[in-house]
Amino acid sequence: KTHSNSFLFQAFTELQAKVMDTQQKVKLADLQIEQLNKTKKHARLTNLEITNLSDKTPMYEGVGRMFILQSKENICGQLLSKQKIADQKIDELEQKKSYLERSVKDAQDNIREMLMARRAQ
Repeated sequence: KTHSNSFLFQAFTELQAKVMDTQQKVKLADLQIEQLNKTKKHARLTNLEITNLSDKTPMYEGVGRMFILQSKENICGQLLSKQKIADQKIDELEQKKSYLERSVKDAQDNIREMLMARRAQ
């Protein structure tokens, strides 16, 4: 009995650490998703604003401390690319979150099964 008690205690301790670690990772993923959504929204709104401008309107891209003259087409392409990249990263983070949450649930289920098996003895 003492062996199974220490094993269960160790399993609970590991589960607790895993749950805390996972919760931190999920919070971080949520923060990253929020930031990516802001980036996406900014790019979309900027694109909407410049769509109404003439194709001959001089447009500049900020690069560090300087600005480089770019065509409207290039600027629009960069803004759309930013949105696509943000979407891809959001998908990856959502998958990562889902995996983390599943792994904690699996660990909790395993401990529940150990407890039931112990009660059945």
